[in-house]
Formats: sequence, C-alpha cells, structure tokens
Amino acid sequence: MSYVSPLLTAFVNAVKKSASSLDRDFCELEQLQNSIKSNKNFVFNSYSRIEKNLKIELAKIRADLPIFTSSDKVSCSSYFAVSPIDGIANFAHGNPNFAVCAALVENDVIICSVVYNPSRDETFFAEKGKGAYKEGYRNHERLRVSATKELNGSLISSNFDSENIVNSTKILTSINAKTGDLRISGSIGQDLAYLAGGKLDAFVCLNSHISSMAAGILLVKEAGGSVRAIDQKDIRVEDIKQIFASQNLVASNFNLSQKVFEIFK
Repeated sequence: MSYVSPLLTAFVNAVKKSASSLDRDFCELEQLQNSIKSNKNFVFNSYSRIEKNLKIELAKIRADLPIFTSSDKVSCSSYFAVSPIDGIANFAHGNPNFAVCAALVENDVIICSVVYNPSRDETFFAEKGKGAYKEGYRNHERLRVSATKELNGSLISSNFDSENIVNSTKILTSINAKTGDLRISGSIGQDLAYLAGGKLDAFVCLNSHISSMAAGILLVKEAGGSVRAIDQKDIRVEDIKQIFASQNLVASNFNLSQKVFEIFK
C-alpha cells in the first residue's frame, strides 16, 4: 500500500515487537491483585522491559537519534518520543485503557507515529502528509475526525493534572457545563487516537509530557483535526514547539476548535 512507507512500516513493526510481551503481562495482572507489592514490582518490570525493547528496536531505524521518555527533558530538535505504557495506572489495575506510544520528531516536526493498545489489538499509525490509519487484517481503516458542530452533545475527554488540582477542577467543570458529557480515560495517547477516529469530538490535555502527546498529535492532524496549545493566542496557526513547551493542548475537529477555546476564556 503506497501510503505505508518503508519508514512507517519499520516504525510500526518496531513498536509492536517491543510490546509483544505486554498483552501476556496484562492478562497475568489479574492474578496479582491480591498482592500489592507483587503487583507494583510486576508493573515496574513490564514498563522497564518495554522501554528497553523500544530503545533497541528504534535504534535500528535511526541510531543517531536520542530516545526520550516521560522522565527525560527533551534537549534537541530531532528525537524519538516514546511512552512505554501510557496509562500505566490503568494497566496496573487491569483496565484496558492504555497504549504504547512512539513518535519520530525531526527538526521539531512530527514525521510519523504509532499508538498501539495490545489489550484491544488496536494499532493506530500516521505519517506526515499521508493520512492516519487504524490497522486492519486485510485493509487499513482511514481515520477521520468527527463532524460534530456543537458543544452541546459532543463528547470531550481530558486528563487530570494532580499537580494543579484547583486549575484542573476549574477546567473540567467548565467543559462539563458546556457539553454535559466529559470523559477521563487515563491514557492521553489512546484518547488522541480515538479523537482521530471520530470516537471523541475533542480532547483537552493538561500538564503532560511530549512522550504522551506526540504520537497522538500527528494522528489527529492527519485525520483532519486541529491541535493547539491551550493558551495559544492565535489559533489560526499550529505551533508544535509551543504545544510541547506549554505541555497543555486542545485537540478537536475544526468545527469545534473555536468553541472549545471559548470555554477557557
């Protein structure tokens, strides 16, 4: 298929190979729920194994690029941004809302990305200028954001910034008041992938690391959506560097872009 380049094919394969043990680990977690210590050690080992695997596999694609996770400070313009288990609290509790996220960034531009949820066997991928897709057995599904035009009745998801409880509560209350329906799934990467596929109408991200946002950002943009920093003054432009610097974003279909921003005013 012409839209799946050799680079993107290698990228998807690297992520799925790195996470090959994660589905088995997830199934075993249910039997560890009665032992808190065992559960914590098991989750830590799973995360560490995926992180190590990602670094090995992605180095085969571009050995010259550093690999940043949520614990790293990004210090250059070209790199891999990865979240080995995005939604790790969900994973630890046997909740299937988690994903492995990876993005290739070159000169502050997201080139390709993958969001993979092994518990649901869902793989979302995108390459700049070539669209966003969900992997299928025979044919891949082209992702498109929803066509929802009004906040009332729309479905918006967000995360909760535990470092700024007052601000988070204020923002989430405002969103719920305008829409009447708010979701917090616990996985930023998965939410952005679902937004790209039209299962959500908008997503508001509060105080998150590049590693959780980057892969989903490209999915949304390539699916026809809008991605902006939450405090951006001019919403006519998209500035990825500003989004990464602020660690807050608003993603939606274009019909809702202005209306979602009005919530925060």
